[in-house]
Amino acid sequence: MRTHILRAARRQFPQGDVQHWWHEPAGNGVRTRFSDDFLWLPYTVAEYIRATGDLDILNAQLPYIEAPLLEPDQHEVYGIPNVSEQSGSLFEHCQKAIAYGWQLGSHGLPLMGGGDWNDGMNTVGVGGKGESVWVAWFQIVILEEFARLAERFGNPTAANEWQMHAAKLHDAIETNAWDGAWYRRAYFDDGTPLGSASNDECRIDSLTQSWAVIAGGNPERAALGMDAVMEQLVKPEDRLILLFTPPFDTGPLKPGYIKGYLPGVRENGGQYTHAAAWVVKALAGLGRGNEAFAAFAQINPVAAPTEKYRGEPYVVAGDVYSSKQHAGRAGWTWYTGSSSWMYRVGLEDILGIRREGASLRFDPCVPDVWKRFNVQYRFGKTLYRIEYDNTAGVQRGVASVTADGSLQTDGIVELRDDRREHGIVVKMG
Repeated sequence: MRTHILRAARRQFPQGDVQHWWHEPAGNGVRTRFSDDFLWLPYTVAEYIRATGDLDILNAQLPYIEAPLLEPDQHEVYGIPNVSEQSGSLFEHCQKAIAYGWQLGSHGLPLMGGGDWNDGMNTVGVGGKGESVWVAWFQIVILEEFARLAERFGNPTAANEWQMHAAKLHDAIETNAWDGAWYRRAYFDDGTPLGSASNDECRIDSLTQSWAVIAGGNPERAALGMDAVMEQLVKPEDRLILLFTPPFDTGPLKPGYIKGYLPGVRENGGQYTHAAAWVVKALAGLGRGNEAFAAFAQINPVAAPTEKYRGEPYVVAGDVYSSKQHAGRAGWTWYTGSSSWMYRVGLEDILGIRREGASLRFDPCVPDVWKRFNVQYRFGKTLYRIEYDNTAGVQRGVASVTADGSLQTDGIVELRDDRREHGIVVKMG
């Protein structure tokens, strides 16, 4: 992961944006107006440091790449950039990415540009005024994490600035993005809301509800938003968690090439498994273990009926159709980050195992009928047998943690690769 982070950081322009994708070895790719791709660098760096404790990675010196800026009428340009004579530390690369994203519209939300996580919504903000509610949530997570990293890295000025920016985005979302029962998805260039009860298509989008929980939004509203997801987007009968509903079809909204997909196919109102995993993560974040595991099991291809799914049962599909004639049918397999997100959500959010440097922290969120369960966790060449005792029958909460019979007063187990077998007992309650 460290190697790939440093490789990806080398695909950044001095202005802070990045190649949306590129091909090795020449580095040919596209420069775009997307509003999220450059933000995944600081997000991933923060996650990597949290898990490994490798703060020194921020000192790595890396070059930038150079290419002509996009003209006002250009949405993207394909080419081979030059390696710049400019370079900077990885911390500076992340700083530039965060600064580049600080472009706000009339509602105080980040500009959506040529699209965000949902590439297909590429005309919502292409005029330079449309805003993304999801990018606001995503930036909050990054700003708060990097504020903490900046304190540790000896840069309190940046930490204070990022904390203030995060607070400003929180205020803007609660003031301008709450729709009454869930959070809106975006605003078009002309100010028309998307993901609102006032829309005839894409009335509710799961993305902004899940990330309201992940980013620590208003607790009451975040819970209401997830209630709406469970009611309108989770379809147990077809084993689906829809990205949004209703799909785009014949309505007046013009969100971009997403509308070119048939209703219920891929991003256009089908299950996009990347986002479905985030629904599970959000349910666990709310402590709703029964619903979280039911949703996880629902999108697990192992249990999918083969006559409907038609994909490999051992491969997570990037998308699953919801259209009536193809409901439950797998789209692209072997081509998705959803598999790693499902693994992380299962390990970190349901089983509650969080690696922090050379230690483990526990915060399981499971069905209350799970009385006892166990995990074999490997650290280097050392095996840790983790036993969970949930005879209290709760969905979330840790009463005590013991390691090799010793009570861990802070609930944290320090890891050591001594090639011995260790026993951990996590008592829920």
